[in-house]
Amino acid sequence: MKISNNWLKDFIKTELKTERIGEFLTDIGLEVEGIEKFESVRGSLEGIVVGKVLTCEKHPNADKLKKTTVDVGNGKVLNIVCGAPNVEAGQTVPVAVVGTKIYDKTGNFFEIKEAKIRSEVSQGMICAEDELGLSDDHGGIMVLDETKYEVGKNFADYFELANDEVIEIGLTPNRTDAMSHYGVARDLHAFLSTNQQKSTFEKLNSEVLNGESSHNFTLEVENAELCPRYIGAVIEEVKIAESPAWLKDRLKAIGLNPINNIVDITNYILHGYGQPLHAFDANKITGSKVKVGTVKEGTKFTTLDGVERTLNGSEVMIKDGKDNPMCIAGVFGGANSGVSDETKTIFLESAYFNPVAVRKGAKFHGLNTDASFRFERGVDPNITRTAITHAIKMIQEIAGGKLIGDLLEEYPKKIEDNYVIIRFSKIEQILGTKIHREKVKEILKSLEIQVLNEIQNGLEISVPAYRADVTREIDVIEEILRIYGYNKIDAPQKISFTPVKLSANDQDELENNWARTLQGLGFNEAMNNSLTSVKDETDAVKLLNPLSGDLAFMRKSLLEGLLQNAVYNINRKNQDIKFFEFGKIYHKKDKYEERKQLALLVTGRDVAENWLQPKSAVSFYNLKAYVKVLLEKLGVDYKEIALTDERFSDALTYEAGGKTLVRIGKVSPVLLKDFDIDQECFYAEIELEWAQELRSKNVLKFKDIPKFNKIRRDLALLIDKNVNYQDLYQTAKKNKSPFIKGINLFDVYEGKNLPEGKKSYAMSFELLNEEKTLEEKEISEVMESLIKAFQKEYNAELRS
Repeated sequence: MKISNNWLKDFIKTELKTERIGEFLTDIGLEVEGIEKFESVRGSLEGIVVGKVLTCEKHPNADKLKKTTVDVGNGKVLNIVCGAPNVEAGQTVPVAVVGTKIYDKTGNFFEIKEAKIRSEVSQGMICAEDELGLSDDHGGIMVLDETKYEVGKNFADYFELANDEVIEIGLTPNRTDAMSHYGVARDLHAFLSTNQQKSTFEKLNSEVLNGESSHNFTLEVENAELCPRYIGAVIEEVKIAESPAWLKDRLKAIGLNPINNIVDITNYILHGYGQPLHAFDANKITGSKVKVGTVKEGTKFTTLDGVERTLNGSEVMIKDGKDNPMCIAGVFGGANSGVSDETKTIFLESAYFNPVAVRKGAKFHGLNTDASFRFERGVDPNITRTAITHAIKMIQEIAGGKLIGDLLEEYPKKIEDNYVIIRFSKIEQILGTKIHREKVKEILKSLEIQVLNEIQNGLEISVPAYRADVTREIDVIEEILRIYGYNKIDAPQKISFTPVKLSANDQDELENNWARTLQGLGFNEAMNNSLTSVKDETDAVKLLNPLSGDLAFMRKSLLEGLLQNAVYNINRKNQDIKFFEFGKIYHKKDKYEERKQLALLVTGRDVAENWLQPKSAVSFYNLKAYVKVLLEKLGVDYKEIALTDERFSDALTYEAGGKTLVRIGKVSPVLLKDFDIDQECFYAEIELEWAQELRSKNVLKFKDIPKFNKIRRDLALLIDKNVNYQDLYQTAKKNKSPFIKGINLFDVYEGKNLPEGKKSYAMSFELLNEEKTLEEKEISEVMESLIKAFQKEYNAELRS
């Protein structure tokens, strides 16, 4: 949001420089992102003087150029080569002397230098209107009235040029009270007045207006919930014309293009006071009646931009006496009821519309206007009359209008201020310091928050309705701190806290545990938007009023977000990636589903390049190992099952307790191509809620280190190629022996000297009897039982 310093001074008087004002605004939460200069005429005509053409003759070496001598005062005569067709001796003209900067429309400039043009010396430039930024006319040089302009004087002395400093504020969406120059001035004054800085500020009050004769217009608000307050005025004998220079400069300073006096006045009130207004051509309102309500679904309506829109029936609409729509209330006006050059009578609107209803209408039609931006967040319902009376006075002064009759108003139920109780002890607890109670009351008064009653250890207060974001005690405390000054709060040198032991039923503890583990393994955490776009809308949850097409759906998977993170890093030469993300996914099947997952994505090298270890690309098995490290903390048994998923080219799932716990796989080349990634990526997702449920059922107990040594025995098995290690592992796990404590695959061989269709797996087994040393006979019995099971189920053979 842009704030003009000159405009700001209309509401608050202070001797502070703009840079200092910017610092104070940032201190109170209105973060200033930059300050830039504004000039109504670029360069402010600096270096332009009034001159008189003494001689003008044809250039000896160019047909379209002329050689002139120009008197610029103080006896100084310049030789200037000019290409304008209308230059003649005896003319009074504006002259840019050497060193002057001439600006174009984009803000770029070139500097006038003494030069030779076709062998003739030129010591300046005789200027046209567009070259000076005074108009777009480039028909020739600007010829001045010699009776009004004195040779040698600065050309700028004959103009009222506006110079301003524009403050760019990064306004947060909750601060609707500061979405105007008046609001910013009010907030700045609150800070200055409580921090020993001189400033004067006057509250806005309604103008006293007397309408002439009477009018036959009537007003009907069909639904007070959609429009709690509406005020209208009829103004006759309006002359649509160009706005005065001061008004145009105010709008230009904040980036608005002046249109005509009526539209400019409504924009002035909008950005000055924060209250959107709308002007209708009164002669186009059928039946001289204004109605506020809704229309039938499917009704066609053409807006000011010439686009025909189909209404959904829920929009708040301004209608005429025959229910013809004239405006999407608080959003955008209609093409057939707006003010034009022929307008003589206007109906001026000032209202407070339901913020939710305005937002729904704006988002449905993809419209985002200055008015909707404010109405959606909640404007001040108590400034409605003040704003329209100030606008009427401006129309009377600038456009010659006459107010007819009384203002029309519907305000059946007053919007009350917010009642809040604050405790001094809570203020001290939150701020970590003690603020004198009188200082607290002073700050509240500066914020226009009324103290209703002093109670034991606190205050009953009334918060103005324009502070829609201040409804709770903690909100008020934040306001107090903001004005008191964040910089006055000392950071504590020591922080005391009591550690709290988290139970196995606490999912946060599981997530924190896993996060620390992954960080120790070299992973970085990512956080992505839950809103996204999808190619396949099957099972997708679509928003009713999306911000844009790219944010129209709730994400169905965390994979796409992590791939976007990956390609962002890969494009910046960071190709070795380990990401994890905790987040929710959403589906719509028989009913809406919302599940929280932990997602892992790895690509590139598993270990950074160094002299000690060879280059090694991360693989499916690296990711599988990371997942197993996490699952070990659950203490649950699971089994591997092959998985078919269009996101993966190879994948498997871990099941536990009859449900899917983990999906892990190699991302399909098709999906990688969509993201323009040309290196292999591996992805895993863990169902967090199910992991937590399994974990909470498992009671983990500490076990002492065994007194007796483990015994290792190896088996080299010759098996069919279609047998997976997981099959052998599950068979070994089913063995009834209590002595088997560990199973591992340490070698795989598929090569020469093996029968066709065969492969060799070398497995190790750790055996332990926790009560005594195992005897060879017991060991042999266990190994024999394993061999028989492998032979029976997989036709395995022992390799010698």
